[in-house]
Amino acid sequence: MRIDFSPSRRSTVGAEWELGLVDRRSGELSSVAERILEAVRPDGAAEHPKIKQELLLNTIEIITGVCDTIAEVKADLNGSLDVVHGVTDPLGVEMFSAGTHPFSNWYQQKVTDKERYAKLIDRTQWWGRQMLIYGVHVHVGVDHREKVLPILDALLNYAPHLQALSASSPYWGAEDTGYASNRALMFQQLPTAGLPFQFRKWAELENYVDDMFTTGVIDHFSEIRWDIRPAPHLGTIEMRVCDGLPTLLEVGAIAALTQCLVDDFSQRLDDGEILPTLPPWHVQENKWRAARYGTDAIVILDAAGRERLVTDDIADLLDRLEPVARRLDCVAELRDVETILEHGPSYRRQRAVAEAHKGSLKAVMASLVAEMRDGIPKD
Repeated sequence: MRIDFSPSRRSTVGAEWELGLVDRRSGELSSVAERILEAVRPDGAAEHPKIKQELLLNTIEIITGVCDTIAEVKADLNGSLDVVHGVTDPLGVEMFSAGTHPFSNWYQQKVTDKERYAKLIDRTQWWGRQMLIYGVHVHVGVDHREKVLPILDALLNYAPHLQALSASSPYWGAEDTGYASNRALMFQQLPTAGLPFQFRKWAELENYVDDMFTTGVIDHFSEIRWDIRPAPHLGTIEMRVCDGLPTLLEVGAIAALTQCLVDDFSQRLDDGEILPTLPPWHVQENKWRAARYGTDAIVILDAAGRERLVTDDIADLLDRLEPVARRLDCVAELRDVETILEHGPSYRRQRAVAEAHKGSLKAVMASLVAEMRDGIPKD
């Protein structure tokens, strides 16, 4: 099977941000997505160009256009947020983004009435119905097909860093799971989700996809739901590692880090460098460690088994990428990663709120709603 990759201008960037809808008073999920999507739909259009439906009726997704800078990404997302708030505020509905809702039950949620979602649930059954999860995806443009797989493999070295920074799903069904990102391990239960295979040649990817079609595993390339995947029709690499992020600052920081990594790898390939990779078993172990321990994870750095605290490695990574960020005009947004580390990723903030409020997960939900509107608290 031939898979055509439509090259993009190098390091253009876009983002997709999944948002949960909750009742303002109770904090419970509210299945009002259809009403919101109809309200924001422009006259004569089938749907809003940047505000989309998702699997569950308690969820919407806002997406950006193709941007050159992270500042453009943030402005684009913020504009869509304002549009949605104009509809949700009179309804008594709030938005939040985290890997999971702290206490709403998955079995009470309604699935969007669409054929592809019905097919997914029919096939995946219990696991599919449990996908009460939210994420952030970042697309970065790649200017040549032969760069895609080497960049994807090199990005896997930093998947635990991105997972730790974005981890925001410590709770599931009103219980503390003990994990920083329960979403990461939930999502990989779906067929074709989880870590990507590390193909060395584009033809190997084409053969894999052909096998998936032949054996009926997928009907469309988009049904390959890897943590990092090529998006051939867009000419991008799509980073899907991250839990839902509660604030625009965090989305910008993660997008900047992703854009800088991809651009750095792209430049190194242009310079004739062979990009470093990790054995698949180390990649798998790093994912589990970041999901379990978040910013306390000790990650494996190379095939020799050297290890390091992920936050120490992030600090050096930010310094190394600063010249790249200057080239991409995202120095401030990249340094916002330090703000995440200073205040703690969302899983830490959520647990701190619960502790301060005698275990109240309703207080946790209120804090996520407040962060969506006002950003990370400064105190």
